[in-house]
Amino acid sequence: MFTKILIANRGEIACRVIATAQKMGIKTVAVYSEADKDARHVLLADEAVFIGPAPSKDSYLVMDNIIAACKKTGAQAVHPGYGFLSENAVFSRRLEEEGIVFIGPKHYSVGQMGDKIASKKLANDAKVNTIPGYADAIDTAEQAVEIARGIGYPVMIKASAGGGGKGLRVAFDDKSCLEGFTSCRNEAKTAFGDDRILLEKYVLEPRHIEIQVLGDSHGNCIYLNERECSIQRRHQKVIEEAPSPFISEATRKAMGEQAVALAKAVKYESAGTVEFVVGKDQSFYFLEMNTRLQVEHPVTECITGVDLVELMIRVAAGEALPMTQADVQRNGWAIECRINAEDPFRNFLPSTGRLVRFQPPQETMFQANTDDLYGVRVDSGVQDGGEIPMFYDSMICKLIVHGKDRLEAIAKMREALNGFVIRGVSSNIPFQAALLAHPKFVAGDFNTGFIGENYANGFRTADVPHDDCDMLIALVAFVRRKFLNRAASISGQMEGHELTVGNEFVVVTLGAQGSTASTPVTVTEFDDKIGSITVVVNGKAYKIASKFRLGEIRISGTCNGAPLSAQVERGNLAGKNPLAIRVSHNGAQVDALVFSKRAAELYALMPYKAPPDMSRFVLSPMPGLLVDVAVKVGQKVQAGERVAVIEAMKMENVLFAAADGVVGKVLAAKGESLSVDQPIVEFL
Repeated sequence: MFTKILIANRGEIACRVIATAQKMGIKTVAVYSEADKDARHVLLADEAVFIGPAPSKDSYLVMDNIIAACKKTGAQAVHPGYGFLSENAVFSRRLEEEGIVFIGPKHYSVGQMGDKIASKKLANDAKVNTIPGYADAIDTAEQAVEIARGIGYPVMIKASAGGGGKGLRVAFDDKSCLEGFTSCRNEAKTAFGDDRILLEKYVLEPRHIEIQVLGDSHGNCIYLNERECSIQRRHQKVIEEAPSPFISEATRKAMGEQAVALAKAVKYESAGTVEFVVGKDQSFYFLEMNTRLQVEHPVTECITGVDLVELMIRVAAGEALPMTQADVQRNGWAIECRINAEDPFRNFLPSTGRLVRFQPPQETMFQANTDDLYGVRVDSGVQDGGEIPMFYDSMICKLIVHGKDRLEAIAKMREALNGFVIRGVSSNIPFQAALLAHPKFVAGDFNTGFIGENYANGFRTADVPHDDCDMLIALVAFVRRKFLNRAASISGQMEGHELTVGNEFVVVTLGAQGSTASTPVTVTEFDDKIGSITVVVNGKAYKIASKFRLGEIRISGTCNGAPLSAQVERGNLAGKNPLAIRVSHNGAQVDALVFSKRAAELYALMPYKAPPDMSRFVLSPMPGLLVDVAVKVGQKVQAGERVAVIEAMKMENVLFAAADGVVGKVLAAKGESLSVDQPIVEFL
C-alpha cells in the first residue's frame, strides 16, 4: 500500500480523497494555485505544493508541475479526482513512465473510452446496445443531412471530443441539421481542438441513467447498481439519486451486465461509469464511459455501503476487489443536490466572492465512513469565510441524504436545504427546493427535459409556491416578538414610559415595486424562557417552539409539533426597509415588517421611493472579469448589439444593448474585475 499520495485537484473532491487517505493511514499532498492558497484542501492535506497562477491552464492542467510536485514530496501515486487531468490518457501514461501510479484506469482504457467514435465501435463489439447512428466522422453538412434522413429525425449532432454540453445539438429537420452541424463543428474546434462530428438517433423522453462499475488488475469486474441523473439543466446534472425510480429489476440487470462487458473489453481497472440513455419503453443505449470517479459517487456509496475512493486506491496498489457481484447491496434511497454558486433568479448567472456565512445542516454521515448511513452528508471544499473564485466551476459543495425509501429521502433533503445557510454569494438552494417539491419529481415522472419543460422562461419567485404561507407570517411575528421582548426588558427605562408589548400586530409583506399586503395576527402565548409562542394567523394557530436567539440565521424547532427548520435575517435586504425581517423556508421567501395596528395605518400613507432609473447603463449581471468592451464613446449602438463580454467560472457571458443609443461613457476597462450591478457603459 502507498504511504503518500498526491491529489491533482482542488475543492470538494480533493477534500473527499484526503478523508479516505487519512482513514487508510496514507499521507496526502495537495497542490494549489494562487487563488487556492488558503483553500480547505490545502489546510487538510499533510503537505501542499504551489503549482502556478489562478487559471487552471496555468496550474491544475500543467502536467510538468504536478509530476515535479510528486518528485519533490516523494508521492508514490496520484489521484486525479474528476475534471482537469482525470481523463487525460497522456497524463496517466506520463505518470506511468515516471514510475508514479495513476489512481485510475490504465492509459489505454482512458484513451479508448475518451474518444466517442472509438468507444461506440468498442461498445458494438462488446454487444452493448448502441443508439442507431453513424459512427464515423462526417465531413460536410450536406452529408450530415443525408445520414440524418437515413436514421430518421430527430437526430443528435455531437462532437466526438465533446462534454459538458458543448458541441451538442438536436435536429428535427434538414434545416436544423445543416445549421446544427456547422455550429457543433465550430464549437468543438474552439473548445476541444477536435472538430470531428458524429450523428445518432435522438431518443424521445430520454432518461440519463448510469451504471457504476469497478474493476481490478486480476480480471474481476462488478457493477454497483445505477444512478438516476435525468434532472439536468443545459446538460449539467442538478439532482442525482440512487437507485432510479424508473427502471425495472430486469433492466437494471441487463444494463449492469452490459456495462461490465464493456469494462472488461477495455481491461478496465478502477472505478468508472457507463452512461446510458433510456427511453420511456425502458430501451437503453450506450452513451459514453467516464473513466474516473463521478461527482455523484456518494449516492452509490450510501446504498451499497462501499467507499469507492478506498477501492480505487486499493485496486491501484494491485489488490483484488474484496467483493463479488453477489455481495453488492442496495439499501435505502440516496439523493444528492449540487449546491452551486449561481443566482437562480437572475438566469443562473455565476456568483463569486467571499462566503460570509457557510453553515451546512447538521451532518450524521461522513466522507470515507460507510458505517453511519441513513442521514445527512455534506461534501465540501470550502469553509466559513472562504472564497469562491471566478476561475473554476460554480459548485460550492454537494448535499447528500440517505433514507429508507424515496419519499423519506426527499423529505430529509428538503429539511436539510432549509437549514443550509450560505451568505455572501448567491446559491441555487431555492431552485433545488422547488424541484424537490414539484409533484412530477415526487412521483418520479420526469426525463432529461424536465427543467426545460417546467421552467422554460427561467426561474422566478412565483415558481416557489409555499404550501402554508400563513406559517411564514407566523415566523415573522415570532422573530419580531422576540425583538420587542428584549427591548421591553432593557433596564433603566423612564418610569411610567416603559415599553409595553401588546398582542395584536399587523404583518406587512413587501412585494415588488413598493406593493404590500397586510395580515393581522394575534399572539396568544409567549414564553421567551422556554422559546415558545402561539401566533394566530387567519384563524389558524401556529405553536412555535424554538431555542432561536436573536442574531442567529437558522431557526430550528417545531411548529404545531412537526419538525421545523427555517432561516431568518433582519436588515436592509434587497434595497427594502432596513427594519424588514426575511424568512426563508422550502425555497420560498417573505420580506415583511411587523407593526402595531396604528403604525400599520400610518405606514400605508408613506410614499414609495422608486429606485434610480438605470436603463441608460449596461450593468455587470455578476462578479467577473471584463474580457472585452466592444464599443467606444460616441459610437451609435443598436438594440441587440454586442457591448461587453464578462468571464466567470469558466464561462463567457456576452452583454447586449437593450435599446438603440449612443455611447456616452465607458466606465470600466478591459481586464478589470467587476462586482454585481457595476456600470460598464453609459448611454446618452
